[in-house]
Amino acid sequence: MAKKKNKSSSPDSIAVNKQAHRLYEILETFEAGISLLGSEVKSLRGGHVAFKDGYVAFRDGSAYLVGVHVAPYEKTGIYDQHDPERPRRLLLHKHEIDTLQAKTDQKGLTVVPMKLYFSHGKVKLLIGLGRGKNVHSKKEDLKARDMARDTARQLADYK
Repeated sequence: MAKKKNKSSSPDSIAVNKQAHRLYEILETFEAGISLLGSEVKSLRGGHVAFKDGYVAFRDGSAYLVGVHVAPYEKTGIYDQHDPERPRRLLLHKHEIDTLQAKTDQKGLTVVPMKLYFSHGKVKLLIGLGRGKNVHSKKEDLKARDMARDTARQLADYK
């Protein structure tokens, strides 16, 4: 008998940062919790989030998600609204924060948000430690993707 998947146990994707893999070569990924207000969680359930200029900043031994826009929840009163662009604290272990901060300071890497999702009823953020791509490597990625698509088409026609 097949097991039924519990909806709360499988990660439900809220939003994906499509620019992360295009602009950065991702070296490592980490899963982080995120400290949110109630109206922000309600807005995230509706999928009202934009990663446009998001990044992770380190201050006072903590990691913060900066530049990610979470739209105000439309059914909340005027006085209970949150600031859409406020820095949100990331919940990471101390050793993870230390390693990420050391790598970003020394090697010129950056930490970018990649995916926002629900896991067991909690909002989680997948962050990636990445190195910025230059124009040449972006063009190589496009060529490799085009070649893979063409070979897949030819194999499909051959069958």
